[in-house]
Amino acid sequence: MDRPSLRHRFESVRALSLELCRPLTPEDYRIQSMPDVSPPWWNLGHTSWFFARNVLHAWGRYQEDWKRLEYPLNSYYEGLGPRLPRLDRGRVARPTTEEVLRYRRAVDAGMLELIAAVADGEELARMADLVEIGCQHEQQHQELLLTEIQHIRYAAPPELRSPYRPNAAAQADEPAPAEFVVFAGGLVEIGNVEGGWGWDNELPVHRAWLDPFELGRRLVTNGEWLEFMTQGGYEQPLLWLSNGWAAVKSEGWRAPLYWELVDGDWKRWSLGGLVPVDPREPVAHVSFYEAEAYARWAGARLPTEREWEHAVRVAGFDPAAGNLLDDLATSQLGPRIALETGARLLQTAGDLWQWTTSHYEPYPGYKPFDGDLMEYNGKFMDNQRVLRGGSWATPRNHLRVSYRNFWPGNTRFQATGVRLAR
Repeated sequence: MDRPSLRHRFESVRALSLELCRPLTPEDYRIQSMPDVSPPWWNLGHTSWFFARNVLHAWGRYQEDWKRLEYPLNSYYEGLGPRLPRLDRGRVARPTTEEVLRYRRAVDAGMLELIAAVADGEELARMADLVEIGCQHEQQHQELLLTEIQHIRYAAPPELRSPYRPNAAAQADEPAPAEFVVFAGGLVEIGNVEGGWGWDNELPVHRAWLDPFELGRRLVTNGEWLEFMTQGGYEQPLLWLSNGWAAVKSEGWRAPLYWELVDGDWKRWSLGGLVPVDPREPVAHVSFYEAEAYARWAGARLPTEREWEHAVRVAGFDPAAGNLLDDLATSQLGPRIALETGARLLQTAGDLWQWTTSHYEPYPGYKPFDGDLMEYNGKFMDNQRVLRGGSWATPRNHLRVSYRNFWPGNTRFQATGVRLAR
């Protein structure tokens, strides 16, 4: 990447994070509505700390007074020192939001000075690699920021909840029919086959055998999920994995997260406020356990991540046509109805992350990033399930067919949905 392109990449990513925070009130910045949700002040600070500690520090441009912010802004990098426990991010009043924003501006200034000053050739290339990792990391936090804001606004007393931004106008179309598409399988390549930038967990490219399978052409809809609920899906233990049924009992799951029964009608909380559940839209905010139980009820199953990746690669993966995050003004900020386009598979890039049955594990011959960044992915390959496809909150230029997202099986606050397989 040349110097002007690198500067543009850095500035555009950093600007979007601030743009996504424009609708927030001062109080929104400090709230941690549950353990998995970080308050916005922390996201803005942590993504800045990432550049400061991994780029500016390496080039001797780390400011002495930044050290006082290392403890609250480190996330899980054991090799970089102690850190504020995750549960405490919403319990502290310091650093203040304004202090975090000043720190962010100082880091940005330092980064732009470094981009302008670093020597051409190998040194610029080495720095550009680290800057790209930082930009990709911040784009992950942009997605988190939106899904966390949705939960933060939802956590207010119902009478005091306020939308983040008005919803886009409702679609008038009907979804494409629920069909299955046949794939022959065989010996296929998996991983970052297309080349270009990718996380360490997308490598190495390797071969895997797939028996013939079928994949749902579109995502499961709210209307189909309502049928599952009506027929007692949340009340039949034989549909559920043991841990899933335990969560149903302990958490009181009776519907997807954000669904509420109001005067006999189902409504759901969105970034645009409380809206009627549209039976045509894809069902969102369901856990792996719910997705797996639904698939069993429907006489199907969830795909493996290798099936998903191969099928989407064969069918055609086009983020430019997907429902992905561009900016605050023009993006949908919610899942869309699966419109008929003639494509073999619909809703492959955006709308909702799609649960797979695959456990998050290393590919054969996996090697983590070098140095402190080796903690980025590999240490989390335990008790997680893989999701594919991106969501409405995923930045458009952040997604690849080989991208692997991962969350524990009981996660519901992320923009997650269901694609069936057979």
